Amino acid sequence: MFDRLQSLEDRYDKLNQLLSDPEVISDSNKLREYSIEQSELEETVLAYREYKTVKEELTEAKAMLDDKLDAEMKEMVRGEISELEERKEALEEKLKLLLIPKDPNDEKNVIVEIRGAAGGDEAALFAGNLFKMYSRYAEAQGWKTEVIESSPSEVGGYKEVIFMITGKGAYSKLKYENGAHRVQRVPETESGGRIHTSTATVAVLPEAEEVEVDINEKDIRVDRFASSGPGGQSVNTTMSAVRLTHIPTGIVVSCQDEKSQIKNKEKAMKVLRARVYDKFQKEAQAEYDTTRKSAVGTGDRSERIRTYNFPQSRVTDHRIGLTIQKLDQILDGKLDEIIDALILDEQAKQIEQAEAQ
Repeated sequence: MFDRLQSLEDRYDKLNQLLSDPEVISDSNKLREYSIEQSELEETVLAYREYKTVKEELTEAKAMLDDKLDAEMKEMVRGEISELEERKEALEEKLKLLLIPKDPNDEKNVIVEIRGAAGGDEAALFAGNLFKMYSRYAEAQGWKTEVIESSPSEVGGYKEVIFMITGKGAYSKLKYENGAHRVQRVPETESGGRIHTSTATVAVLPEAEEVEVDINEKDIRVDRFASSGPGGQSVNTTMSAVRLTHIPTGIVVSCQDEKSQIKNKEKAMKVLRARVYDKFQKEAQAEYDTTRKSAVGTGDRSERIRTYNFPQSRVTDHRIGLTIQKLDQILDGKLDEIIDALILDEQAKQIEQAEAQ
């Protein structure tokens, strides 16, 4: 670990030299590239330098105990040693976390897809609950939510809703929501008071920039059709809805939420780009050694990850065995306790894997 930290510090020092080089200063691309790299290294390097300082101070303090000191001075030195050892240990843990490879998608916006699965009308109602939960969580984070496509259910909620959340670090928090969410409650239509179990699936895709996914316009079939469902006077009167088919992968995306065909196509392209990017990522990940994956990760969307039990006001995340008796607060978007626990669990597993190598 410390060999790696030293190499990072050496690189950081080299970057400082390069950023003051007239040739680099005159090259805007290199200047931006080196500045970004230096910024990414800074926190780790500063923590490493602090660690080295504390280690030196600790060595000096321990050496002082060998000198002929009176009892009072020895007690002061022992107190200082105790404090330095605590700081050293805390810095070691911090450095382990800082050395964990960053997910390149963490700072991206996300496209979230929620679909009612098993349970018919009740699943659609639950999909609506989840949409509201994520919308409120996004609002609390200062992020923006925009619906891209939705299929409302006749009884309320959604058969399917696709929306974009825009905000710094959105993917780093919401990537853990991938999977099947299960609800246990008594439906309003249930006269016998029996508890029903329904599910909804959630897919969280990082927004993909055009430079990250090479989609040739020739590979996309564009179909235009009249909108259907809620939407005002323009529904069924203009060919504003758009369906995009990516021929090489067979991925199909449609959008009809906007009255403008151009806006619908723009929104559909964002979803298409994210789905193609997600497909390529998953294919690459499948080749990666499974023993080195995090147990939490971003999950498979068919995997049951969480249960929302209404009778007991209980939410359980099955991946880490976390149970919280705060169902109303969770559904109101207060997800920090669950998400923070998932992040800590993944970090712990990544540190364990790194130490085992």
